[in-house]
Amino acid sequence: MRAPTLIVVFGAAVRADGRPSGALAGRIALARRLALEEPGAIVFCSGAVGREGPSEASVIADGLRDMVAGERLVLDETSRDTLQTALAAARYARANGIARCIACTDNWHQPRARMLLRMFGVVAGGAWMTPRAQPAALRARNYAREALALPYDVVAGAWALTGARVRRAAR
Repeated sequence: MRAPTLIVVFGAAVRADGRPSGALAGRIALARRLALEEPGAIVFCSGAVGREGPSEASVIADGLRDMVAGERLVLDETSRDTLQTALAAARYARANGIARCIACTDNWHQPRARMLLRMFGVVAGGAWMTPRAQPAALRARNYAREALALPYDVVAGAWALTGARVRRAAR
């Protein structure tokens, strides 16, 4: 029997009234599609409480409950960014014998999300979502932010891995 796949849904903003932002709604829609395509997959819903409203993870899970059984949903309500989500998902995957992850996030976010999952030791594929209509300036801002975040997360991810090795060696 093949180990299940882990669908890692990266969080995004939640509105004050508890509804998902456009980015989060798109990620939930993609997660719904992936959960149907991979009926045995575990869905790792990630994201802490932001500026307002409930946690991103709980909003993701609420958006999936009508079609994904509760035992398939795992909530990570402590991760505050992409790096923390990737690390938490990789730890969960290793602890549960899961070798394959699918990054469930916006297209512009896929390269960094997948790179971090791989850096932390899990095979990570991605799933492309149908792009939302956005102003060109917002799209450019998202890509620029990713261009700046990628080298930062390479260094921060390597630092996290080094710290984990040092802690294991000290035991």
